[in-house]
Amino acid sequence: MYAVVKSGARQYRANVGHTILVERIPAEVGQKVELEQVLLVTDGERVEIGRPTVEGAKILTTVVAQEKGPKIRIFKYHPKKRYRKRSGHRQQYTRLRVDEIVL
Repeated sequence: MYAVVKSGARQYRANVGHTILVERIPAEVGQKVELEQVLLVTDGERVEIGRPTVEGAKILTTVVAQEKGPKIRIFKYHPKKRYRKRSGHRQQYTRLRVDEIVL
């Protein structure tokens, strides 16, 4: 059984017992989080497709960790103009363990 859930601006495939890495959610480690924008649910034989979401479906998860992604270097320059600009970025993520998919 798995579901496709929307969190932030992205969609994730959620299997029971697995973890998913989503954009940062303001929650403490160990706290329960419900994801309610479920787009698709399937259990092998039956497929429920939402228009745009599946009515009454939600995913029950537990926050496992708050993590940072890899550092990305941004470097801009204009040749022959002595313009150089360097900056960086690290995206913050939340790791969620999928406990249950509720229809």
